[in-house]
Amino acid sequence: MSQILVTGAAGFIGFHVTSQLLAQGHQVTGIDNLNSHYSVQLKQDRLQVLQKSDQFEFAEIDLVDVAAFDQLFEQQQFDKVIHLAAEVGVRNSLLKPLEYVQSNVVGFVNLLEHCRKGQVQHLVYASSSSVYGANKKTPYATHDPVDHPVSLYAATKRADELIAHSYSHLYDLPTTGLRFFTVYGPWGRPDMAVHIFTKAILEGTPIKVFNHGNLKRDFTYVDDIVAGVLGVLEQIPERSTFAAEPTPRERDRQTEAPYRLYNIGNHQPVDLSRLIDVIEQRVGKPAIRENYPMQPGDVLETYADISELQQATGFAPATSIEAGIDRFVEWYLSYYDTPQG
Repeated sequence: MSQILVTGAAGFIGFHVTSQLLAQGHQVTGIDNLNSHYSVQLKQDRLQVLQKSDQFEFAEIDLVDVAAFDQLFEQQQFDKVIHLAAEVGVRNSLLKPLEYVQSNVVGFVNLLEHCRKGQVQHLVYASSSSVYGANKKTPYATHDPVDHPVSLYAATKRADELIAHSYSHLYDLPTTGLRFFTVYGPWGRPDMAVHIFTKAILEGTPIKVFNHGNLKRDFTYVDDIVAGVLGVLEQIPERSTFAAEPTPRERDRQTEAPYRLYNIGNHQPVDLSRLIDVIEQRVGKPAIRENYPMQPGDVLETYADISELQQATGFAPATSIEAGIDRFVEWYLSYYDTPQG
C-alpha cells in the first residue's frame, strides 16, 4: 500500500477521500490548518472519525509554512499527494483577495517544491469549474479557452494549473488537475447552497435565491467525486509525443509534460429552483424564497464534459440529485440533532 499525503484532510472532500484511502489500506498523513472560515468543530469532528484508524496521522500545518513542510517531508517519504486544501468560494474571494493568493498560489508553490524535492510519484490537485469564467459554450471541455476568469478564486485556480504545468515540464513531476464541479453530500461545508437551503427550510427562515433561481449547477455527489479522484491517482501521467499533424483538439492540449487536466462532475446540471424543490420534498416543509439579482463573480451555468475522465479512468457518476439530497438530509438531521417536520 502507498504512503499518501492529503492536504485539507479535515475539509469536506478531503475527509471523504481520506476515509476511502484508509478503507483501501493505505497509510495516510493528513494536514490542515483548521482555520475558522467555517465551523472548526465540524472539521474536528471529521478528524475524530479519521483518527479512529491506526493508519492515519494528522498534523496541523498551513500551506505557506515552509519550515513545517521541510520537517514533514524530511520525516516521511510520500509516494503520492492529493492536494485539496485551499481558500474556496467565489464570493469570499472578493472580500479576502490577499488570503486567497497566499493560500491558493503561494501555498501551492510551496507544496510543488516539496513534491519535487521529495520525488513524489504523482500529485493530484483540486482545480475548479470556475476557471471557465465567462465561457458561453456548454458543456465545458478541458480544451476550451479559460482566459477570462470572473472571480479572483477562479484566477488563483487557473494560476495553479499553469504553475503545475511548469513543474511537470521542468522537473518531470507528474501532476493531474481536477476541475471540480459543485460537490455536495454528508459532512458538507455550511457555506454551500445545499447546506444553507436545508438549514433555512428546517428553521423556517428565508433563503436567498440569486438570479431568481435561474442558475444551473452540475451538482455532483461526494462519493462519485471520491471515486474519480482515486481513479485518477492511479493514472500517473507520462511524457507524451504527438503526431506530426495533430487534430485541432490535440493541438489545443499539446504538451509533452507528464501533466493532465480533467473535468470531474455529474454531467447533469440542475436548476437552482429544482434543487430547492427536492430539499423541500425531502424535509417536508416549504422554503421561504427571497429573490435576488445575480451576484458578482457568479456564472449562469456550470456543466461538465467528463468524456476525457471517463476514457482515462472509467469514471461514471451514478448518484441522482434526489438520492444525494436524501443522504445529505439524513446526515444533517443526525449530525445537528434536528427533528424533522
